[in-house]
Amino acid sequence: MGTSSSAITLLSSGLDSTVATALALAEGYSIRLAITFDYGQRAAQQEISHAQRWAEFWGVEHRVLSLPFFSLSKSGLLKNKETPTLPHPTLMELDNPTLAQQSAHQVWVPNRNGVFLEIAAAFAEQLDSQFLIVGFNREEAATFPDNSSAYRESLNRAFTFSTANQVTIISPTEHFNKREIVRKAIELGLPLQNIWSCYAQGEAMCGRCESCMRLKRAFNSNEVNSDAFFADSHL
Repeated sequence: MGTSSSAITLLSSGLDSTVATALALAEGYSIRLAITFDYGQRAAQQEISHAQRWAEFWGVEHRVLSLPFFSLSKSGLLKNKETPTLPHPTLMELDNPTLAQQSAHQVWVPNRNGVFLEIAAAFAEQLDSQFLIVGFNREEAATFPDNSSAYRESLNRAFTFSTANQVTIISPTEHFNKREIVRKAIELGLPLQNIWSCYAQGEAMCGRCESCMRLKRAFNSNEVNSDAFFADSHL
């Protein structure tokens, strides 16, 4: 853990960032700040609201940062009028490499995680925090390269040049798939109703986008009754 356990967490309120934060707390990290980004995503309102719930649950300061320039992107994840509709893969399509790559391409936001982590590193240095907590995972790293251990390690090398206090990214969920992350959430006793992993905006998670489908499958494999969490709870 190093000489200091002070950390900043990137908290979207989704399964991965939530469990990564909880695991870091359980491992003894002291979280100075939770950051949620509003970059024009469809689910911004729900993500911010649910991230605030988690921050209050842990007693952590929460800050929302606005990044309006991402509106130039044509990603389906964004809510401007020019973006395509969100893909709705079937359960079988989630593990088809070609189809999963196509789905990932439709919701890709150019250099999103890179921008997030560089900004968070600046906050970490200003707050004299050495660590950044992120929720990468093995399952999505297959189609999202900025979710991988290789990406984390490359940024950590870059931070040795760009931060005076050697900011280091850690990802407690990095080697887990979604099923294993849900299992960790259950073991930690986390209130699962506070999670918002959906790409869309609504009263409940849509249950049809790729993120929802992966979460539903993970809940189901851990025998979690999640019917109340999704507008469409069927797999």
